[in-house]
Amino acid sequence: MTESDLGWIAVRTVIGTPWEEGQRCYEERITLWRSHSYADAFRRAAADAASYVAQWDPPAEVLSLQQGFQLFDAPGDGTEVFSLIRDSDMQPEDYLDRHFDTGKERQGTLK
Repeated sequence: MTESDLGWIAVRTVIGTPWEEGQRCYEERITLWRSHSYADAFRRAAADAASYVAQWDPPAEVLSLQQGFQLFDAPGDGTEVFSLIRDSDMQPEDYLDRHFDTGKERQGTLK
């Protein structure tokens, strides 16, 4: 595969951390990766997210959701293009089901 065969893939991850008593804080991040496949972009985004949460105090966790989109234009490698932080008293799986996995999304699974 040549460099011209590579594309830009945006990967969305969700970070969760305890915030105040009984409440969690969730951050959505989208980073960009020049990659030949979704699997490679997801692997690299997971490593980046693990490094990102290692800096948090109190400790944060990368939740079990990754979403990707192949871009049509070329930006810069690893650039964060979106971030949203939302406070919630929901547990991680309930949060993901409520906001990201409602069953109405147009998405597939990585095989």
